[in-house]
Amino acid sequence: MGQHLSATIRSLSTCTGARKRGRVRLTDHDEESAPAAGTLMPSVPQANAPKPIYIAVLGLTGSGKTTFVNLVSESSLGVGRGLESCTSEVQASNRFNVGEREVVLIDTPGFGDTTLADSDIWKIIAASFVTSYRAGIHFTGVIYMQRISDVKVSGSSQQSFRMFQELCGEETYPNVLLVTSMWDTVTPEVGTSRDQELATKDIFFKPVLEKGAKMMRHDNTRESALGIIRNLVDKPRVTLRIQRELGGGVDIMQTSVYRQIRELMLELVAQRQKKLDTLMEELAEAERDGDEETQEELQEEVQSAKAELQDAQDKTSKLANEYQVELQRIEEMLRRRRSGDADV
Repeated sequence: MGQHLSATIRSLSTCTGARKRGRVRLTDHDEESAPAAGTLMPSVPQANAPKPIYIAVLGLTGSGKTTFVNLVSESSLGVGRGLESCTSEVQASNRFNVGEREVVLIDTPGFGDTTLADSDIWKIIAASFVTSYRAGIHFTGVIYMQRISDVKVSGSSQQSFRMFQELCGEETYPNVLLVTSMWDTVTPEVGTSRDQELATKDIFFKPVLEKGAKMMRHDNTRESALGIIRNLVDKPRVTLRIQRELGGGVDIMQTSVYRQIRELMLELVAQRQKKLDTLMEELAEAERDGDEETQEELQEEVQSAKAELQDAQDKTSKLANEYQVELQRIEEMLRRRRSGDADV
């Protein structure tokens, strides 16, 4: 392969009908050119070509991230239906131009996913972002998408946004766009009211807006999407907090986002322990009353609650190690690419 080293991050989990991920080549001048669609690594640089702009797109599952990416970049990344996510890996769009600038959007798995826990989503995003950072990819902007159709700010939405804040860090907020989607599903009056609520409540967008982020609406047209991208293309490049921490050698357990997710996991453990304790009390009461039918039902519920509690405890204890495993998986894939293994 000469001086050109082949590298790709291919999806491990794809949707039925999703197109095959592309392959790219990597040289020592990683940052000079954009990745091929479906990857998060650069391709061969062109002589005197301007550096491409990388913009990450994050948000809840079902917020329209992948649809937005496909619309503006004319890509064909897999799109989930309803609240079932198709995106389970970080992947790049086709390259497209905004004015004279070449842009690549980085699509990510959604938080609040129906098939992957948020801790798994964080692991995938963190490992991919850190690996790309080490390869010379720096983001010019970050887009966070939120459905305006949501009747209220749910607990999962709040948790998602808290993790987003920890991933980015306050110093990157001037490069952040908070984009509301699904405007065609609500009346203008309802949408405007919810938009105002998101912007003014401390539990959601307000703290980020006060520190430099901007809020925009996406009406599901390509012109709307291009307008959103135009607000980022002239921004200076930034390093996300998670990239700076892990790329700089900070222990995974000392990172801001790890502490945030561990806190959420411990809350889940506590909730499941409380549920189990309540069931055990009800079972003891049924035994005292000699209610065999209720005892049988509660015994099944107790076993299920014990399994749920054990699962949460195991996931909490394995969180840091699973990140290291994911990072090693990506780095090993790249190492094998560099050694010329075409089957990776």
